[in-house]
Amino acid sequence: MGITLPILLIEDNPMDVDLTRRAFIRHNLANPLEVARDGQEALDLVAGWKEGDPLPSVILLDLKLPKISGLEVLRILQAHAHFRTVPVVILTSSAEDDDIHEAYSLGANSYIVKPVDFEKFIDVARQIELYWTVLNMPCFPKREGVPE
Repeated sequence: MGITLPILLIEDNPMDVDLTRRAFIRHNLANPLEVARDGQEALDLVAGWKEGDPLPSVILLDLKLPKISGLEVLRILQAHAHFRTVPVVILTSSAEDDDIHEAYSLGANSYIVKPVDFEKFIDVARQIELYWTVLNMPCFPKREGVPE
């Protein structure tokens, strides 16, 4: 497919949003970055999705979000008919075993603790881009009556 799928970043910290944008710009990421700044805003985006709209190639999800926690957002994403096919990478400051186990039990595809150092964060962003937007094959929703 010739579509450049967006990356959905669900992150409330403006500095981390800016850092992520800068990291992706530095590596000339072609995928547009959509940002939801809290759990409710993320779920509003999901609720507003319409059949035929492109799904994100990957969702980068912080756990410590205002309004609705990242774990609850993940639970709802996994229950959605189409969004459950989108890979979810937890990108958070929490290295707590309970958070890691809960995220994976709810269907997270990867769990990354945010590096504090900018250069290390740049490397993490490059690895995310390389794997999730270049190497990984996305699952597109099947359309009724459309031959494959």
